[in-house]
Amino acid sequence: MTVDSSPEAQLEQPKQSSLGTAAARNLATTTKSAPQMQEITSRWLLRMLPWVETKGGAYRVNRRLTYTVGDGRVEFVQDGAEVRVIPRELGELALLRGFDDVEVLAALADRCVQRDFRLGETLVERGAAADRIHLIAHGRISPVGVGKYGDDVVLDVLADGDHFGENVLLDEDAQWEYTAKAETSGTLLTLSRADFAAVLAGAPSLREHVEAFRSLPLQRQNHRGEAEIAMSAGHTGEHELPGAFVDYELKPREYELSVAQTILRIHTRVADLYNGPMNQTEEQLRLTVEALRERQEHELVNNREFGLLHNADFKQRIQPHSGPPTPDDLDELLCRRRGSKLFLAHPKTIAAIGRELNARGLYPDHVDLGGQQVPAWRGVPILPCNKIPITPEKTSSILCMRTGEDNQGVIGLRQTGLPDEYEPGLSVRFMGVNEQAIMSYLVTTYYSAAILVPDAVGVLENVQISRWPQ
Repeated sequence: MTVDSSPEAQLEQPKQSSLGTAAARNLATTTKSAPQMQEITSRWLLRMLPWVETKGGAYRVNRRLTYTVGDGRVEFVQDGAEVRVIPRELGELALLRGFDDVEVLAALADRCVQRDFRLGETLVERGAAADRIHLIAHGRISPVGVGKYGDDVVLDVLADGDHFGENVLLDEDAQWEYTAKAETSGTLLTLSRADFAAVLAGAPSLREHVEAFRSLPLQRQNHRGEAEIAMSAGHTGEHELPGAFVDYELKPREYELSVAQTILRIHTRVADLYNGPMNQTEEQLRLTVEALRERQEHELVNNREFGLLHNADFKQRIQPHSGPPTPDDLDELLCRRRGSKLFLAHPKTIAAIGRELNARGLYPDHVDLGGQQVPAWRGVPILPCNKIPITPEKTSSILCMRTGEDNQGVIGLRQTGLPDEYEPGLSVRFMGVNEQAIMSYLVTTYYSAAILVPDAVGVLENVQISRWPQ
């Protein structure tokens, strides 16, 4: 018997003797997943905030009377290589707080002189005569003083929008108590005492404001700037006790609930015919609600009116000493408030924290939150939040906060019991069917956040997350 071994014979396929899988699949029932969504995150901020019922859509934060002296950041405008201070931003200086004469502020801004500095340059010397204020437009500067044992001590880290030497404008005998060194190259503007005096001489409104500033009741404030409650302690006999009362702010801040809304549209044919095994309307609604919750957390972090990044008190904003988030920086952030409940940072920032800990041979603690182990520092959990922005220069921020009304911390605001409520503070209202047979649902959530006292939130700004330890 001869076997045909030609290539043509070897390529012949045997005849099919049973039903193929491709054809059989037409009769089979497939197993399907629910619609998946990459945008969903852990949303730790929404989970950790205590939510306070806000009837009437507004929450008023009543505080003790505080003498605000202006300690904010100064903003600038840039035209090519030229930098100018925005005149109204000079009102962030303590001396000019509340002064609103635009023409005089513009005259002061015009007398500010730009100075570009280099890395390592000494800007002022300790003990030298101080005759001008410095406004930092860009860069990092460290004031260096002398410690108790004669060694150099870095007193602070100043960056964009900060200023130093403000007291020299009214003190002719002022001297620098520290040496200011540039940690990076950058730009600052200076206003001399002579230029300030020249504007002061020709501006009666400014003279009146300065006199009022000199007469501020500094002796009636506690270390937080609140109106002092007079009291006596350690006395004996029939000592006459001082009278006291607790004064309140006359114009407390009110937080109005913000809103996030969308209209969900579903064709009636889809809702009628394609609901098995999954309800199309429910799945569409589930994914829409997830997107709204993601937007809600983004607004709680970034909204200019009530977002935590923009509403943190300027005294609670600090700069890292070397750029990346070191354990020393986290300790500095923790020590500025009592009862810190959590750190909040971008996941890439948390990775940078881990690199710095590894470089020092440290291992972070872990704490249990709802059955999940999360990293912690000094027992305070470090939670991820990808809503915290990262700049093009690869810097970000770390939030540290105390939460709860009883702790005078940060609280979330919402109103429940809404008509057609789907989840607490979120409603889904049927809007009808249009002429194209499309059903519409209005999905709405109301929310806000309130910082009850300034030290409830601290921010470590300009954290470098792309630098690796050597």
